[in-house]
Amino acid sequence: MAGKAKPPFQIKRFLSEAGKGRTITAFSLNQVVFSQGDPANAIFYIQEGKIKITVISDTGKEAVIAVLSAGDFFGEGCLKSQLVRMSTAIALADCSILRLEKAVAVSMLEKESAFSEKMVSYLLARNVRIEEDLVDQLFNSSEKRLARTLLLLANFGKEGKPETVLAKISQETLAEMVGTTRSRVSFFMNKFRKLGFVKYNGTLTVHSSLLNIVLHD
Repeated sequence: MAGKAKPPFQIKRFLSEAGKGRTITAFSLNQVVFSQGDPANAIFYIQEGKIKITVISDTGKEAVIAVLSAGDFFGEGCLKSQLVRMSTAIALADCSILRLEKAVAVSMLEKESAFSEKMVSYLLARNVRIEEDLVDQLFNSSEKRLARTLLLLANFGKEGKPETVLAKISQETLAEMVGTTRSRVSFFMNKFRKLGFVKYNGTLTVHSSLLNIVLHD
C-alpha cells in the first residue's frame, strides 16, 4: 500500500502562524526589535506594520537605511556569515513580526522551494531598491528624494492597493531617510501640503499626484 503523499507546503500559512522555531510578537511604535551588536541568530518577517532599519557610526551619527513593510523580511544577514547585527530594527507603527530561528530558516531554504523562491524574490527586489536609492541620492534633489520616500512609504509601485494613509512619521526620521535637514523636510512638506499632494493631521495622507514632483525635470 502506497504511503500518503506529502501535502503541499503552504507558504502563506507558514509565515502567518507560530510553530517550531517560529514565534510571533507584537511591537508598538518605537519599540526595538533588535539592536546593532546583538547576536544575529534569526530572520524576521513583517506580518503587519512598518519597520525602520538604522545604523549608528562610531561617532554616534544615526542614519535610516531602509523602511520595510508587511511582506518584507529583515535580519537575513545571519543566513550568510553575519554573527552580530550590523543595524537596529525599530517599529514605525504597531507591528506583528514573525521571528524565524536561523536553523529553521536554513532548513526551509533547503527543503521547500516555495520558501526559497519567496526569499530570492525578496532579496532581488531589495537589491533593486538599494540601487534605486543610490541613484536617487547621487542625482536627485532633496525635494525629489523626499517625494519618492513618501511614495515608497505609502507602497506606491508595490502590488496591492497603496496605503495612502500612514502612521505619523517624524520629520527627523524623514530627514534621516532623505539625507537632508529637518528644516528642509519641513519646507517641502509645507509645499506639498499647499499643492494638495499630502495632508497631515496626526496621520499622513499621500496622494498619487505627488508623482508629479518625482517625474518633473
